Parts: sequence; C-alpha cells; structure tokens
Amino acid sequence: MKHTKAAVITAVLSLAFALAGAPAQAAPKPFWTPDAMRAAVPMDSLVKAPVATPEEVAEGRSVIIRSIPNGGGAWTGGGKVAQTAGRVFFLFNGQKASCSGDAVTSINGSVVVTAGHCVKYQGSRHTQWVFVPGYDNGNAPYGQWSARATLSTTQWEASEDINYDVGMAVVNPLNNQRLTDVVGAQGIAFNQPKNQNMYTFGYPAAAPYDGTKLIYCSGTTFTDFLLTKDHGMSCTMTGGSSGGPWFLSFNESTGTGVQASVNSFGYNFLPGYMFGPYFGADVQNLYNRAQAA
Repeated sequence: MKHTKAAVITAVLSLAFALAGAPAQAAPKPFWTPDAMRAAVPMDSLVKAPVATPEEVAEGRSVIIRSIPNGGGAWTGGGKVAQTAGRVFFLFNGQKASCSGDAVTSINGSVVVTAGHCVKYQGSRHTQWVFVPGYDNGNAPYGQWSARATLSTTQWEASEDINYDVGMAVVNPLNNQRLTDVVGAQGIAFNQPKNQNMYTFGYPAAAPYDGTKLIYCSGTTFTDFLLTKDHGMSCTMTGGSSGGPWFLSFNESTGTGVQASVNSFGYNFLPGYMFGPYFGADVQNLYNRAQAA
C-alpha cells in the first residue's frame, strides 16, 4: 500500500498526541518502606554461631557474634553525627535485616563504613542494601542511599575473620547529589594508638532497644585479651548496632570525630561489653578501594 508524505506525518502526529494524552505511569513503590524498615530484624539475631563458655575461649574455640552487648543512652546532642550515622537495611538470605553505618570523608563522596557481616555473611553477599542517614523511627530525613558496590577486608572476604570485620559501601547519587555533599562526613584514621577514650554510636534494635533512635556509649577502651586484637568498651548496645562508628577525638558540641573502628561483636558470657576491629593497614587498603570505586 502507498502512503503519501502527508498521511505519514498525520499518522505520526496522531500517535504523538495519543501518547501525550496517555495517563502517566505511577512511580515504583520503594522496597524499603517505613513499615519494611521497622520490620527489619537486627542482623545479629540471624548470625548463627555456637555458644562458647570461658573454658572454650581459653582453648581457642569459637564464640558467638552478638553485635554489642548498656552504657548506651539516646544521643540528644545533635551535631554532625546525627546526620552521618544511620541505619543500614538489606536482605540476608531473603530476610529483612538491619545494621548501622557512618558516612566518612572520601574522594568520591559516597563511602559508608559498616561491619563486614553487614555486607556479607556465611559466603552470602547481602542484597537490596541501602543506607538511611539520620534514621528516625521509620523516617528517612536525608533519603535512602542504595549501594552500587559493597566491599569488605580481604580477610573477611576469605574466611570471615572476626579481627577484620569491616565492610564499606559505595552508594549511588540521590537526586543528582553525592552522599557527603548532603549529610557531611566524619574523618577516618588508621594505625592509631590503642586504649584511648572513644565514643561509639549505633541503632540497636534488640531489647531493650527498638531501633528507632541513635544510641551512644563512651569511655576508655581496652584491648581484647581473649580471642581477638579488637578494641573493647563497656557498653550494652544490642543487635542492630553492628557497623556503627567508633570515634577518637569526638567533640560533643559539634558531633564530629575521627572514625577508627566499628561495632562488631560481643562475648555471650561477658555481657555489658562490645568490641570493634582495629583500623590498620588492611582496613586502609579497603578504604582506598572504596573511595576509588
């Protein structure tokens, strides 16, 4: 069949008008709705490890990972930490789970520091991973930042060595802005002296906490004398606080510090204490990979 030029133009214009008049498609519903975030369980409740007695520890056998054992009160000081610290949500083997994290200074303006088991556990890399800075009872005041890459130390990748339980995420831009351009960034340091005063933050979600608010502990740290070389601190934050930042030189009036560890684990027979990995050369290498990604 022959078509005149005028007929073709008329057909094209008719199609254009028809498309213009078609109803707009609704935006896809976000995966992490307020209800979904409230329903997420602490990752640490999904971490299965054998319970160890002090005698087993003395013999070098396994311990239970329990992200943080109280000294923990709600942070009401505001400042930068109320923006850079946040809650992390992801799927672990299909289960909605949560941890904590913190935005740090980086070349790409997009690095979140968390625990290794908050990006990968039992060989399984978590999916639907998002960071919600300033999380407040289901609300995301600075948006949800999805990860385009999650990484962990080479030791955690290879054997999930608790001494190197550090993970990082590189998040996508949101509304054409980078993460740290929106919420700011904390400093980060490596190879620092041990046994100093530190502050630690997180979003514990296991009783007596409920994951709705930012909690903190502070005090003098010590070096773990049992199975790891981690920092230790008297604190009773619970599951869900894993991945939250430990700061040196923290200023309460400004909410700023230098991050030098993350909430990692607690011994089941030693309640009231939490432990965080030392940020040495291996964690520095991880950071360099993340900020270059």
